[in-house]
Amino acid sequence: MHRKHFLEITNQDLSQCDRVILSGTALKDTATLSQPEKFMWLKETEKPVLGICAGMETIGVVFGMPLIRSLEIGMTKINTLKENPLFGGDFKAYSLHSYCVEPSEDFEVWAESVKCIQAIKHKHKKIYGVLFHPEVRNKETLKLFIQT
Repeated sequence: MHRKHFLEITNQDLSQCDRVILSGTALKDTATLSQPEKFMWLKETEKPVLGICAGMETIGVVFGMPLIRSLEIGMTKINTLKENPLFGGDFKAYSLHSYCVEPSEDFEVWAESVKCIQAIKHKHKKIYGVLFHPEVRNKETLKLFIQT
């Protein structure tokens, strides 16, 4: 397993990995959102990518999805809208975010909370995003992504 800061990722790194996880950031850290040019490789990659929290927001920014302010902290009820390989049914997950994405023609909405979209998938690529934090409470989502 390779771990690299987003400013250090090279095309060689991407060619050597099977899949990519874009992790979340601290609540007030918007560095990835203010540097979408560092993530333009997302438009070209054929590798599976999972964006978690700020990672999902970054995917949204790269693909032109508007961000809206949406503060959600704590346990959140997630409603699954579309059958998918990462999670199912309604469940509780830990949320800690300041923004969420608005719907886009390029992405399917897989889940939502009362406040916002909680999970997306690109319609033609294996690019997934979850706004909730599966590393805190829903580790099965991470295991299933690794198996994709």
